[in-house]
Amino acid sequence: MLPLREYTELNDEQQARLAALKLALVGMPPDSGDKFPSQLSGGMTRRAALARALAMDPLMLFLDEPTSALDPLNASGFDKLIADLNRSLGVTVVMATHDLDTMFTVCDRVAVLVDAKLIIDTLPNLLKNDNPWIQEFFHGSRAQGAAYATKHHGGTHGN
Repeated sequence: MLPLREYTELNDEQQARLAALKLALVGMPPDSGDKFPSQLSGGMTRRAALARALAMDPLMLFLDEPTSALDPLNASGFDKLIADLNRSLGVTVVMATHDLDTMFTVCDRVAVLVDAKLIIDTLPNLLKNDNPWIQEFFHGSRAQGAAYATKHHGGTHGN
């Protein structure tokens, strides 16, 4: 409730209800709002941070390596949550990530810094780019696994 306390005129009851709504929006149980970060798992801590970021109904979210240090199941769930929030709330999500699964699952456009130049394009177009570094990054063995999983288990969200 910190952003609500600092930046709104809502009373305590309104703040509590809005905080509970945001926690529910990110898939957290109502009692999780009363817990300290040390009492939450890594995935729940990420979800709590996301709920806090959504408290003020932003038009844009900036996420830095949102799935780092999460196990594959929690990372996949977090990817789905990000895509769902993008679709349902219309919030634009800008993220820095090296997680190819996240990139293939969530991202509409990707920016890559190569040879001191920023290349921004859709993932299908970047996959066709003939730059050697981009080819290795998106077609190397790790990327093949992410692309296979995306193709056979869901694909990008298409927004």
